[in-house]
Amino acid sequence: MKNASFAYRFACPGLAALMLLTACSQATRHETPAIDMPAAWKTQPAAGVAAPDTAPEGWVRADQAARPLAADWWRGWQDPVLSALMEQAAAHNQTVAAAAASVRQAQALLEQQQAALWPTLGLQGSQQRSGGDARAAGGSGSLNLSASWAPDLWGRAASAASAQAAAAQASQADLAAALLAAQTSLAQSYFALRETDAELALLDDIIEGYERSAAIAQSRFESGTVARTDALQAQNALESARASRAALERNRHLAENAIAALTGQPAAAFSLPPARSLHDWQRALPAIPVDVPATLLLRRPDVAAAERAVAAANARIGVARAAWFPTLNLNASAGGGGATLADVISAPQLLWSLGLNLAQTLFDAGARSAAEKQAIAAHEQAAAAYRQRALTAMKEVQDQLATLQTLARQQRHAAASAENAAAIEQQMLNRYRAGLVAYTEVVTAQASALTARRSLMQLQLQRQQAVITLIQALGGGWQAPQAETGGK
Repeated sequence: MKNASFAYRFACPGLAALMLLTACSQATRHETPAIDMPAAWKTQPAAGVAAPDTAPEGWVRADQAARPLAADWWRGWQDPVLSALMEQAAAHNQTVAAAAASVRQAQALLEQQQAALWPTLGLQGSQQRSGGDARAAGGSGSLNLSASWAPDLWGRAASAASAQAAAAQASQADLAAALLAAQTSLAQSYFALRETDAELALLDDIIEGYERSAAIAQSRFESGTVARTDALQAQNALESARASRAALERNRHLAENAIAALTGQPAAAFSLPPARSLHDWQRALPAIPVDVPATLLLRRPDVAAAERAVAAANARIGVARAAWFPTLNLNASAGGGGATLADVISAPQLLWSLGLNLAQTLFDAGARSAAEKQAIAAHEQAAAAYRQRALTAMKEVQDQLATLQTLARQQRHAAASAENAAAIEQQMLNRYRAGLVAYTEVVTAQASALTARRSLMQLQLQRQQAVITLIQALGGGWQAPQAETGGK
């Protein structure tokens, strides 16, 4: 026991000193790669996009105090059906579920890496009995407690843990990106379905009118007033409208199936009732605050994930550099023996041991040097990928701002065109009834009116989807958790 006590008193100060020397990381301090960020967006936001009152000519000065996007940004449309579908997608979308599982996996790997910084303890007990013809049966027992520890003198384990911590943060950003992608895809599919409902309602009205026109043309043909060509043209226009309606029904089924998949439901068991009124489709675009471009680095989950990849790559440089230094392993054990396990506990024969192993690679044909070069190159690659991701994010926002601006102008012109085409259609139909024009002119006017009305609806859909894409480009209402702590 005295020897064991002496060993304990000798070992403890040494272990304490080694603890003070651990985690001397060989990696440089992580710094987010610098990016030249413009102070403002180039394009004037259209309706539905919040902007300050004043700006330089041709530019929009972003409002840094603007209210950020809410996490439930889709409620800006005030559509209860859409909100219910979003809740289902968050709970049952399988892509999101897979990303959530990846987060849990990354966190578990982090716990494994952090455990390498601590000693390991083991307990072993045994009991044996033996005998033979020439000797009586005997036995032996033992109980041993062992400990081993590899002090992280050069920060290899700490750097590996830092790399995995950054990877875990990146997986959280990937989860946010997957959820945002599912939400935006769902919103786009939903509005595509509602636009199809609106077109179906329009075609129902058009078909009803075409049926009346066909009846008029057939009646005039039977009375000998017009040639059979008029009746055939009227019937042809009617059948063409019916064919267009069948195509729209197909589009609605496809949008409905896409919504089912995004909400984690079988397509065969999912259905969405048609819109009860055009109000369900013609909803006002919500106001989207557009912050300064630099906020994208905090708002975009894919940009945040790319930045965390840079941090992980930087930590792996420390792992590669630590391989140049020797490794140290400490081992200690204490135990006792006896004829039985009961003897070990009551009157043991105490044994102890302390051990130290030091290992240093003297020659590896340049393997460690190559590993360090690889880690440095991987860090440079991650930094370049981060910069490109940030540039792409800014481009996507700028694209959608320009798209919304253009679509707003197109919609104004399309609305005027649809109004004029409807007036011409009614005028031609009245003149045909009066026998003033051929039915060919009526068909032409009807086709122009139908095309103009459908074009207007499709432009409305494009504006809705452009706003949704802008929300995705802005990162939704997500904020990078690591940004709150400085992204270390």
